[in-house]
Amino acid sequence: MPRAQIKDEKTYQALRREGASKEKAARIANDAARSSRSATGRKGGKAGAYEDRTKEDLYREAQKIGIEGRSRMSKDELVKALRSH
Repeated sequence: MPRAQIKDEKTYQALRREGASKEKAARIANDAARSSRSATGRKGGKAGAYEDRTKEDLYREAQKIGIEGRSRMSKDELVKALRSH
């Protein structure tokens, strides 16, 4: 049964099966429902690559979005956590 906050349930479920977090899957599914599906994957790209940032920058970004365990993570782990959020 579709939930009110999820605009495209099929896309949401597919993303969840692929391992996306609930928040990320909802964000992508709702964006896909709101705009042209082909344009959804092309948004962004204005920020630099995570690998080009310092560990401190990555830590602050992880802190903003509430990634748990960030203080014990290496730079590579922070990059992975930020990408999968």
